[in-house]
Amino acid sequence: MDFFEEQERARSRTGWLIVLFSLAVCGTVMAVYAAMKLALQYAFDRPLFEQFWNGDLFWRVAVNTVALIAAVSFFKIRALSASADSVVLGLGGKLLDPSTSDPHQRRLLNVVEEMAIASGVPVPAVYLLPDESGINALAVGLDASRSAIAVTDGCLKLLTRDELQGVVAHEFSHLLNGDSRINLRLLGLVHGILVIGLIGSKLLRSLGRSSDSGSRRKVNPGGLGSIVFVGVAFYLIGSIGVFFTRLIKAAICRQRELLADASGVQFTRNAAGLVGALKKIGRLDRGSRLIAPGAEEASHFYFGEGIAHFTALMSTHPPLEQRIQLLDPSFQGELPRGQLQPVAVEEEIPGVAAAVQIERSFPVRPRAVIASVGALGDEHIAYAQSLVARIPERLRDSIREPSVARAVVLGLLLDRNPQTRAAQLSALLAIGDPQLADQVSSASGALRDCPAEARLPILNLALPALRRLSAAQYGELQAAVDRLVRADSRIGLFEYTLQRVLSRHLGAHFKPKLPDAGTSPQIQVVDAVSVLLSMLAYAGAAAPAEAARAFEAAQAELSPGRFRTTLLPREKCDLRLLDGALDRLADTAPRLRGEILGACAAAVATDGTVTIAEGELLRAIADSLGCPMPPLLPGQHVRAAGERRALG
Repeated sequence: MDFFEEQERARSRTGWLIVLFSLAVCGTVMAVYAAMKLALQYAFDRPLFEQFWNGDLFWRVAVNTVALIAAVSFFKIRALSASADSVVLGLGGKLLDPSTSDPHQRRLLNVVEEMAIASGVPVPAVYLLPDESGINALAVGLDASRSAIAVTDGCLKLLTRDELQGVVAHEFSHLLNGDSRINLRLLGLVHGILVIGLIGSKLLRSLGRSSDSGSRRKVNPGGLGSIVFVGVAFYLIGSIGVFFTRLIKAAICRQRELLADASGVQFTRNAAGLVGALKKIGRLDRGSRLIAPGAEEASHFYFGEGIAHFTALMSTHPPLEQRIQLLDPSFQGELPRGQLQPVAVEEEIPGVAAAVQIERSFPVRPRAVIASVGALGDEHIAYAQSLVARIPERLRDSIREPSVARAVVLGLLLDRNPQTRAAQLSALLAIGDPQLADQVSSASGALRDCPAEARLPILNLALPALRRLSAAQYGELQAAVDRLVRADSRIGLFEYTLQRVLSRHLGAHFKPKLPDAGTSPQIQVVDAVSVLLSMLAYAGAAAPAEAARAFEAAQAELSPGRFRTTLLPREKCDLRLLDGALDRLADTAPRLRGEILGACAAAVATDGTVTIAEGELLRAIADSLGCPMPPLLPGQHVRAAGERRALG
């Protein structure tokens, strides 16, 4: 599937969502006006339908109703922007301890880590819904930096590893294609409509308490009747709102579930795994239904139908039999009901997938890089497994502790040159924590046994533990990284890559950027492209002529006439400008970001190959542009522009 085409479709779905939401708001305004008009007629003892239309009253009701719905939706979306995990927590989710020894939980964490490394996104937070015996899962997240995967206890214990991998691949498809972001926005918008019903319910409850206290005798009967009428009317309007929000969810989500099934099979090349999970849902008495009180609100997030519907019209998922039939044409529709037994977890042997050949450099074509974005396959998963298997087991286990993860990340920055290394350790001692330098030196020793191409996967594996640092500890980590990077008065490719990854993904966790009014000044797109391509041209060039040749190669990948980019003088290129350029380009259209990424690949691969350090930088840039890029594989063939192109 074309990642950038899916991103464009996600944008169009957002527009369609706004249209449906606007229609629902219009209907709500009319219903509230009718309720208020009838209540006033009754309160003043007038015929109910006499002079039903009152323009002044209508506009007062419309303005206040729209303002209320807009305010509630805005604050709900703002709250979700700050913590998308709140959706999972509202369902009773428990964050899994990365250092858990439970075999089922350990297997789930391994599957999620492998999928994250293979797809080029940070390892998301992993949650368990311990009270849910049905088989279900969900993915939430506004972006790759703030995402989470949650599975039910039934999904964890009743599925085999292949079946669990199929479910996780399905959920990763939602993260990669932007479905999870749309689902969060949908949740915020429909909450604004449902608040009308909540107001009606509160009015009725308050009247009930007043009646119990005897205060009803002090209230005018006509006024009391009007309040009761308004309360009942608002409650009914809210109930109708629930009906229409379910229709909106169904309209938005059904086709996306089928596409996520197809993507999950594409990722794993194992249709039997996903089909097996779907069949077990059909055989299980509980199916995929959830019992959490908030299950209805998040029904459009789930892998399977999470709540019962009295009509298929409001189902957020296609029929189970249809999903199975599309993946397994031989399926006859028979799903005998019964109880399933927990699956025994076999011990996973590290290194079984370590047969993938590792190269020091990769022949790369820009179009192939573009085609690989968001298009991982089973070869990427095998490659991720091979890299993880080559990391010493003791390091893999200990990196899940925040203090060790911090030392390992800093250890990745220690230079092999003895003089530079000594200067870096001295810089750490100057921080005032004498144990930190020893911990980093020890971690660096463990990292010597790891291949260079495992550096980014190690950083990725450390991110979940680093998210558990306090805000003060995160600030100390930033300061330590800055000291190590500047110890030799220069910044290498990997040093910038590591800083960029930490800033983007930990910064979003500790200092989330909430939606703003867009008043801050931004660099122009053409200037941002010039800065980015100039920096990359100089990064791999030993002479001005080589930089000019790299810049021209990058410029050739851009659409003719789209930009008039300029190779900036070397002295005008600095990292602050590069960070600003990447932030600006991340907000551009998906197709344009893909084109820019292809130009970046051309800039770093002017000689036709990309070194490990250049590949890491290219993937960090792709990540900054919101384009999840799988690892570059030796011997990988990627279809691009109607032809097959080889990487390696």
